[in-house]
Amino acid sequence: MASVPQARQSGPAGGAAAISLRGAALSYGDRTVWSGLELDVHPGEFVAVLGPNGAGKTSLVRALLGRQPLSAGTLTVLGRPPRTASRDIGYIPQQATLSAQAMLRARDLVRFGIDGHRFGPRLRTTGVRHRVDQILESVGASAYADVPLGLLSGGERQRVRIGQALAGDPRILLCDEPLLSLDLHHQRAVTELIDARRCSHDTAVVFVTHEINPVLGLADRVLYLAGGGHRVGTPEQVLTSESLSALYGTQVDVVRVHGRVVVVGAPDEPATPPHHPNETREADGVRS
Repeated sequence: MASVPQARQSGPAGGAAAISLRGAALSYGDRTVWSGLELDVHPGEFVAVLGPNGAGKTSLVRALLGRQPLSAGTLTVLGRPPRTASRDIGYIPQQATLSAQAMLRARDLVRFGIDGHRFGPRLRTTGVRHRVDQILESVGASAYADVPLGLLSGGERQRVRIGQALAGDPRILLCDEPLLSLDLHHQRAVTELIDARRCSHDTAVVFVTHEINPVLGLADRVLYLAGGGHRVGTPEQVLTSESLSALYGTQVDVVRVHGRVVVVGAPDEPATPPHHPNETREADGVRS
């Protein structure tokens, strides 16, 4: 079993919050997904977002990206309302199945992270190509820079997606289930790349995951969403039988075995209505 990377010894950087939610709520029709959310994420902080299927984890990411309006409360990102296509935010989406005939190359995807927001034809400059090569090298993807994405493994594609997310030199990284379908080796590689960026550039990280153990040693705090409620705190504060039992309103046992966390007895949430497919793709709650 791969060892878990160690968390930073220093706390999050001070100063203004990179992300701030006050009294935030999100509803679909008469169903409240979460409400009363008070959360500040500071530069250099790693916040893991956990919860069962339909708890609103992906919807939170969409709100931070400016793609999903809140039902109540306020949200600011870098001191202003969230907006789409912000170069200050790097986004690593959930993995999507790609056809082996998909001809977009790894370097093309990273290039989109540099100038994909611009209108008109992209200039083929030596400087941009050099920047793309630097990014691919930094995420360990140089060997397959010119390989179509459809021919890459899941772990290789995630490295390229991280490169794309970092291409704009973001101040915030939003990671939506970046470890899905990856084996332990690639999970470790992906988390180490993200954490290296956090440590070297004081980048704020919001990391949605169904599996806390690969990031347990990295997370400064946990946001656990369930049953329309939430818990925020350090992993030691949130991932306890008492805390999660109160959140779910039923007995939930949190067991720690050889440094791993296993949550037993957490019920599934009701499925989100079909016209909100982004929520139905979320995986179940924390598990080993």
